[in-house]
Amino acid sequence: MSIEKIWIDVEDDMNTTEEKAYLVPFIVDSSDSVVIVLPGGGYEHRADHEGAPVAQWLNEHGISAFVLHYRLSPKQQRIPLEDGKRAIRYVRAHAAEYGIDPSKIGILGFSAGGHLAAITGTVYEEQSITVAGITQSISSRPDAMMLCYPVITMKHYGHEGSRLALLGSDASEEQIAGYSAEQRVTAQTPPTFIWHNTDDDVVPVQNSLQMALALEQHHVPFELHIYESGGHGQGLALEHPVMGNWTKQCMIWLQRQGW
Repeated sequence: MSIEKIWIDVEDDMNTTEEKAYLVPFIVDSSDSVVIVLPGGGYEHRADHEGAPVAQWLNEHGISAFVLHYRLSPKQQRIPLEDGKRAIRYVRAHAAEYGIDPSKIGILGFSAGGHLAAITGTVYEEQSITVAGITQSISSRPDAMMLCYPVITMKHYGHEGSRLALLGSDASEEQIAGYSAEQRVTAQTPPTFIWHNTDDDVVPVQNSLQMALALEQHHVPFELHIYESGGHGQGLALEHPVMGNWTKQCMIWLQRQGW
């Protein structure tokens, strides 16, 4: 079965044979809000169970969604970030077509996709991203962030595989700091929902704790859920007796944001 693909590359890129970024829409006709979903995979692949099933879960709760097929290693550093920014700007520019309120565009990421979501939500003013047919005045800032067992830092407690795939083996201290989301938080960072498991042996829980501390220091509204067990990479985990609660808590949080 073919899927609808909305290409979000710049026009100059469209004639190349390289991998291109695209969105897969999951639209609810009666919804005025949308979440862009970023699957994890260490910047080396995209985990299917953190993509379409998550979009369908959002649809079940009356929220439209797009799954972002962002570019991967060796498309390092700025390339995934550009894809995240382009995705938000595309959806915001076409909000009227989808019946979406342009002030209700969220971003939800898992693991390395959580890192991309966090970076997209904290450095949105730093780059001028071109999207075919979209003016530069359209903001790439998400209105809400949801970070699921996210990679946050490129420093200590980070995920080495994500760092190597994104920054390479010879990254400078400046690059490492620049892609550590906890260091990019400002007072303008959007409200954030975070969850993680204490027994995550792939991406340590310290990642989420550091992000929460940074949000608190800048007085950004956030909600943090830390579960005792569940490991890493379980996606929706609807049947899990402990961390399966995150979907309910996330939806309650979104409703409090007015969604």
